[in-house]
Order: sequence, then C-alpha cells, then structure tokens
Amino acid sequence: MPLNLPTAFTWLRILLIPVFVGVYYLPDAWLAPAGKNWLAMSVFAIAAITDWLDGYLARKLGLASAFGAFLDPVADKLMVASALIVLVALGRAEAWLAIIIIGREIAISALREWMAQLGASKSVAVAFVGKLKTTAQMTAIIALLLYEPLIPGVPTPLLGTVALWLAAILTLWSMAHYLKLAAPYLGDDSG
Repeated sequence: MPLNLPTAFTWLRILLIPVFVGVYYLPDAWLAPAGKNWLAMSVFAIAAITDWLDGYLARKLGLASAFGAFLDPVADKLMVASALIVLVALGRAEAWLAIIIIGREIAISALREWMAQLGASKSVAVAFVGKLKTTAQMTAIIALLLYEPLIPGVPTPLLGTVALWLAAILTLWSMAHYLKLAAPYLGDDSG
C-alpha cells in the first residue's frame, strides 16, 4: 500500500481521534474545562477539514486509490462515532440521537459493501441529502464540543442541539433514500 498525500490525511484523521477524546481526560489543573472545549473542538475541526482535503486532493492530483476509497469512510465513521460518544458522556447529546446517527453509519456502510459485491456500488453513491446530513452533523459536533459562546446572541449549545436534531432527521431521510436505491437488488442472491 503506497502512501500518498490524500491517504496520509486520512490516516491523520484517524490519529487525531484519540487526541480530541484524550483532551477531556486531562486534569483540570493542566487545562481548564473551557480550554478543553476549545482544544477538542479545534482538533476535531482540523480532522473534519482533512476529510474534505483528502478527497479534493485525490481527485485534483489523480491519486485516488481503492485503499483510500476504503479507508476514507472508515475514518469518517470512527471520527463521528467517537465524537458522539464523547458528547453523550459529557451530557451534551442525547444517547438515542447518537444511536440513530451511528447506527445509520454502520448500516449504510454495510449496504455499500454489499452493493459493491453485487457490482452495483454506483447505485448507492453519496447523494445530496447525505452531504446535507454530513454538514449538519459536523456543525452539531463542533458546536457541542465547543460549548462556549462563539457568536454573540447565539448560544452554542442550542445551535449544536438543533443541528444534531437536524442531522438525525437527515440521517433517517438519507438512509431511506439509500435503501430505496438498493431495493431492486434485495432479492439478488448473486452476492
């Protein structure tokens, strides 16, 4: 497996997961709670930026690879699941919302794997509703990790909670969309 720049960014995203989770385990004497929020949010935001950057570079530089196409969504799912679990542990997100989002990520990943085995992976390619879901999800996670005032008059916890609810709704919508696309293949025993 040759390492190229997009794949290196994907690995960086995976390596940043224990960093942003670990921030909350630092003693308060080392870093005050507000500092932990800012640092964890910043590390997560950098990881989120690498998600966009690795795909952009792979396309722009012609460095797309089968391994990169496999690793990128794995890194995304690990990053989002880790953040949601941290937010639930901190009491900033409802467990059932996290379960909906994480469960959908696992189900759609499995669906895409199965469709690839059938040779029909393009049938469940990322749709616009999936991109909206990701935007709402990242907004929610960043706001809820920060949990500190950012924009005057806009409480970050409220912004994050509303975005998380929107992400959960879009999660269910996008899952229904992908299942509908896969429906014609459900009786196919060739996989």
